[in-house]
Order: sequence, then C-alpha cells, then structure tokens
Amino acid sequence: MSNPKNILIVGTGTIGEPLTGLFSHYKDQLGIDDVIFHKHTPLLTDRSKVKNMIRRGAKMAAHADRIDKFKDIGIDASMTTEEALESASIVIDCTPMGNKMKEEVYSKYEDNTELFIAQGSEFGFGKQYARGVNDSILNRDEDKYLQIVSCNTHNLSLIIETLGIGDEGPDNLVEGRFVCIRRSNDVSQDDNFLPSPEVGTHKDTKFGTHHARDAWHLFSTLGYDLKLFSSALKLNTNFMHTLQFHLKVKKPVTQEELLERCKENDRVAMTHRHTANSIFSFGRDHGFYGRILNQTVIPYDGIHVSEDGTEITGFCFTPQDGNSLLSSVSAAIWALYPDTYEKIVQCLQPYFFNEV
Repeated sequence: MSNPKNILIVGTGTIGEPLTGLFSHYKDQLGIDDVIFHKHTPLLTDRSKVKNMIRRGAKMAAHADRIDKFKDIGIDASMTTEEALESASIVIDCTPMGNKMKEEVYSKYEDNTELFIAQGSEFGFGKQYARGVNDSILNRDEDKYLQIVSCNTHNLSLIIETLGIGDEGPDNLVEGRFVCIRRSNDVSQDDNFLPSPEVGTHKDTKFGTHHARDAWHLFSTLGYDLKLFSSALKLNTNFMHTLQFHLKVKKPVTQEELLERCKENDRVAMTHRHTANSIFSFGRDHGFYGRILNQTVIPYDGIHVSEDGTEITGFCFTPQDGNSLLSSVSAAIWALYPDTYEKIVQCLQPYFFNEV
C-alpha cells in the first residue's frame, strides 16, 4: 500500500465526534498521519463542534456540491468526499447507513483501503469484533470489513467471557440470559426521549433481541456455540445503560473468585457506586470526551453466586460509546500495525479505569 496512514471517520454523532477527537489527540502515539472526518450536512447547530474538531487537528471532508454551503456558514472543508476516500487507509463508518454505504460506495475503494469498519447497528457489514474477545481471529488476508458490536453487546460479551467461560472454556457456560435496561436517548440528542419505561419486543425467535444474537456471532468467530438469550427495555433517563445478567455454569465458583477475575481484567472497571448518574458523572469528569473506555462497570457487591456455585446473577453498567470507541481504535490500529497494535493502543490506558 502506498497510501499514507490516514483515518477517515464518516459521521459526527455520538461515536463519530469523540472518535475523531481520540484519533486527533493520540495520532502521533497511534502512528497516524491525517485524521479526516466526513460531514454530510451543513448545520449551524453543528458549526461549533465541527470547528473544534478542526481546531484539534482533524480535517473535514464534504461532498463537492456542499463545500460552498459549508463555506457559507463559516466552515472550510479540506477536501471532497472522493479525495478523502482515495487517501484513507482506514474508513470507520459511524452512521446507521454502513451497509448501504458498503454496497454503494466503499466497495469501489477496496483496492486502496486496508479496512472498513462499521458500528453495532450494521449487522452483516463484516465479521463482528470486540477488543479483547476475539482478536485472535483477525486476519489481514481475509478481513476487509469489520463490525464493531454495540455497547451493550460489548458488556454482555465481557460478562460471558469473564464470569461464564473463564479459564474453563466455552463448555463451562450452560446458559446466559440478559436484560438490557437501556437509557432512552443520549444527552446530546433532543428527540425520542421517553415519558415512561418502554418494554422491547423479542424479534429474534432464538436470541430474543439483537444483543444476544450479536454476542453469539461474536463468539462464533472463535468456534463457540453458546446458548444465549436477551431482553431489552428503555427507561426515561439520559444517563447510562444497565445490564442484568444470569449465567448458569458447570464448574462451581465463588463470588471471591469472580471478583478477582474482574479486578485482573483491564476492560472491567469496579465501583462502589450504585447509580447510573454518579458513574456517568465520573466519566464526564475523568473520561476522554466524557467517555469511560472500559467495556463494563461492575459494582463490588453487584455479583451474586448461588449456594451450589453454579448460578451467577448480577447487575453492571454499560459505558456506552466508550467501549465501542476503544474497539474501533483497536481494529484500525490492528489493520495498520498488526504485529504491535496491542502495545500501541496502551497509550489510551489512562482511560481504562480500575475503579469508578
């Protein structure tokens, strides 16, 4: 590949904006040349954040026929969308149109792009990936498209891996059942706030909701066939998702053993807090762009083990966006530096919290 090591991020929403900031801030440590973000629509309400993304060192790309419209509101694009795609080694789509873009646009740029990445909503975009869960199956010769699983699927999968599978292997997990207690909308979003709790439907006859389905596909890349089922409901809050889990395992385990596993895993943050708002506030004060990059936050007293040691029940919190950000960075740097990426992404370790 003769391309410079450029990252193109499509979208400036709840994942695209902080991801652009993360790459811009750490681009030297991550070995990146240019960070480019694509903005689709010139909006006065977005002008302030776009200018700040540019101030941080990112370059903006826009469709050729919209560059003048951006200029009219005081934003200067550095290049067209086509120029950005031609120069990018990695393209990270952070929109709900990843599959459509793959079919209509990205397929035309496969020869000059190392990797295309989409986010959790885009099932079918490519092989599912979550940092630390299935890195072993990444293959430079085969993987041109990856789907970063959703924030709740990150959490659910880490609970499965750490509490259910452990060192015993996949056969140790008899069954995993989950309830994803979701926040309504993000604090940055004005629409779709709920007046009261809203229960979800079980659209998948085998897995219930997409969270268990996506986790099954994630672990299937390792050759596992896990018995998983999930439900979901939304609460009238902006703060954080919460996950309730119930695992049945073959080998008896103690609460102390499970807590020790959690403490040893840098993707797990422990906490003495019990409220989403207090954990969210910690992330706002101490995270990057307000994000906690761990994949889950587990209360010290949030895990219960049955008397016979074979049923594990508990609650944990999902650092939405944060865990997807870290996996997106990890996948991108893997594509650029497959032999050393795990060491390189440790520059983000200040935001892997041992305790919240």
